[in-house]
Amino acid sequence: MPVKDIAQYILETNGPMTSMKLQKLVYYSQAWATVWDDDLLFEEQIQAWDNGPVVRELWEANKGKFKIVSVDGGDSSTVNEAQRETIGRVLDFYGAKNAQWLSDLTHMENPWKDAFAQGQNTEITPQAMSEYYSTLEPA
Repeated sequence: MPVKDIAQYILETNGPMTSMKLQKLVYYSQAWATVWDDDLLFEEQIQAWDNGPVVRELWEANKGKFKIVSVDGGDSSTVNEAQRETIGRVLDFYGAKNAQWLSDLTHMENPWKDAFAQGQNTEITPQAMSEYYSTLEPA
């Protein structure tokens, strides 16, 4: 499934938000899907950027926009019930937080720290997310 579909579903569920906040919610949705569902929500790579985890394809789709209302090419109808449940749990916990809080949180967590230590734009692997988040209390 394309990351744009997941992002569109998050926007329709949680309302318009900044590009940075959308990136972090997409990241946490993917991270927790690796733990709870033992699966990926989307195939695109997540990279460690200065401001935290970023999916380049989503960033490029929203380039130049501050507030994101919808994602061009995103289709939330492709998100199945199990995926909606996972994303819903993530939004229940992280959805009300602001973009800077979410960015700061990612900077304290090993998946971003370990990838960023290898250099900007290094992939945050699904394995790294699964290993780290499986040690935490569920959101």
